[in-house]
Amino acid sequence: MNPLALDVAKKVLNRKNFMMKNNSLKSKIKEIHPDTTAKILLVDDDNIFRSEFKECFSEYNIREASSAEEALNILKKPNEIDLVILDVRMQGMSGLEALSKIKKLAPQTAVIISTAYSSKDIAVDALRGKADDYIEKPLDIEKTKTTIEKLLDERGGQPDIAACDIRDKMERVKRFIERNCFKKISLSDAANAVYLSPKYLSRAFKEHTGVGFSDFKLTVKIDKSKELLNKTGYKIDQISDKLDYQNTESFIRQFKKFTGLTPTQYRKKKWKAVKKIKKKSIA
Repeated sequence: MNPLALDVAKKVLNRKNFMMKNNSLKSKIKEIHPDTTAKILLVDDDNIFRSEFKECFSEYNIREASSAEEALNILKKPNEIDLVILDVRMQGMSGLEALSKIKKLAPQTAVIISTAYSSKDIAVDALRGKADDYIEKPLDIEKTKTTIEKLLDERGGQPDIAACDIRDKMERVKRFIERNCFKKISLSDAANAVYLSPKYLSRAFKEHTGVGFSDFKLTVKIDKSKELLNKTGYKIDQISDKLDYQNTESFIRQFKKFTGLTPTQYRKKKWKAVKKIKKKSIA
């Protein structure tokens, strides 16, 4: 190799080593000082508004979506979004149409509707669609902040992960699983939520809860399926699809393994019990 080529190769190698060390340092900083601020998903097709909003509310961890469709794709995946701020009028799917879909995808996530077309009708439609509140454009900064803080407080806020002991982190993992039970979640997803390695989380979770991560996740799904069987008219294949099973047969097989009954048998048994109670109360 000629001297010039050797010098270039050394520079490239040094650059790679620097990048690797820099990435490692960033990772260590993230572990020591994790981002524990409330996570807000801002959904608006106005780039300027999104940019100005982030500047005004820099104390929050704000993720952007330029359309309702993009927001739904984000919420379909495992996430820790605490609050969605959703514009009413956007190109493509409207905010009010997206609102009903968001409430099905992430029922525990608060939603604020934002609009530049303030009217009683829009407010009523938003609240009928189960929006938690609404704000008007142009924004009143203090009023908007009060609205955001009120909803975050109602949902318990976000504890400082760095200050949590291992028991608190395991409780957080349990809530993460319950919150994302309709989505495909992995051990790595949960580990990222509490800033632990998947291997360490797997061992710690079993030590502190008495069950393995996968077993707990499955129990949550079965409990949620029981709730859907008892309280909704969903068909078995709809419940299977909602809980993200590969096929209905897998869902039926797992449900029977846990309960000793097929989903249909379980539903019929519960309905019979309810009818008996109603007859007794009438008598």
